[in-house]
Amino acid sequence: MSAASLHETTEDGTRRVTVTGRLTVRFADEFSPHFRDLEERPEPLHLDIAEVDRIDTVGAWVLFRLERERSERGYDTDISGVSENAQHMMDQVGKAAGDCRVRPPEMPRFLALLDRLGGWIAEGVRQLGAFLAFLGMTLLALAKIAAHPRRLRGAAMFKQAEAVGVAALGIIGLMSFLVGIVVAQQGAVQLRQFGAEVFVINLVGRITFRELGVLMTAIMVAGRSGSAFAAQIGSMKLAEEIDAMRTIGMPPIEVLVVPRLLASVIAMPLLAFYGSMMAIAGGALISWLSLGIPPSTFIQRIQEVVPITDVWVGLIKAPVFGLIIAVTGCFQGMQVSGNAEEVGRRTTAAVVQAIFLVIVLDAFFAVFFSVLGWI
Repeated sequence: MSAASLHETTEDGTRRVTVTGRLTVRFADEFSPHFRDLEERPEPLHLDIAEVDRIDTVGAWVLFRLERERSERGYDTDISGVSENAQHMMDQVGKAAGDCRVRPPEMPRFLALLDRLGGWIAEGVRQLGAFLAFLGMTLLALAKIAAHPRRLRGAAMFKQAEAVGVAALGIIGLMSFLVGIVVAQQGAVQLRQFGAEVFVINLVGRITFRELGVLMTAIMVAGRSGSAFAAQIGSMKLAEEIDAMRTIGMPPIEVLVVPRLLASVIAMPLLAFYGSMMAIAGGALISWLSLGIPPSTFIQRIQEVVPITDVWVGLIKAPVFGLIIAVTGCFQGMQVSGNAEEVGRRTTAAVVQAIFLVIVLDAFFAVFFSVLGWI
């Protein structure tokens, strides 16, 4: 195996060049400068490549470029000994030759901004349509299960309920306890200016049962369980397990989505109430240590100032939040395609979208209950 070598002679004013060896990409650095030099020689050129052992597309491009450049400059060029294969490659290279942009043409900044904005809106509308379609299929599957209860996979539902609920008690309890401490401490600092420290109990009780307990719990479940749903189903989608389920007649919505959805709907009210009680415990502790309010007085005062409607507001919102978190996580998991990187991207999207929808729904519920007079 040897690189191409060029042997030059001059006869009757014509430069004759005989090429031997290989015109391949491996030796391009060695023979390409010689051909570049021949492109600039004004005298007639006769190039003989009959003794070339092998030629690839790089060699064909060098020969094509030599012939094209000399032709454009008006220099006489004759290439002999071209095999059928070499001629075919030179023809293909010639067809593909042409100017191309290294970078796409730059748009004016304002138009580029509009283009990106339009792309985001179009993608958002497409995602919304796909999400609503997925939600419809999920509700249809729930209706089928309600009509035929034997289709419900109870074992899978309880397993998911354990993962969503029981396994999350530790982190949700700790987070809620600390949030209760922070709310009580900051509230006491502000109310102390007016000599109204005792109203810390009102603040902690009402904001915890009505808003903070269920909202913080939903955010934690979205980050913990919503991401897990997306990653689990996404991995199954990449491994073609979902296609296998369809092949053997197992509806993926009923097998994978419904158990997770029901588990989230069941677990969320329990977690929200548990989180609210832990926040109350944190508020009671800081009130005892900082304000000297005994726990018994704190609990008694909580019962007096927190209406039962506040508890019902939190418990009504919790299952709706659980449904949205589960549907969003499963939807993003079903959208996975291509490669493992997509799993991470869809998992992130599941968490972000679930938290966004939870906050939007919480705002809607705030207005709704306000209209009902539950304030």
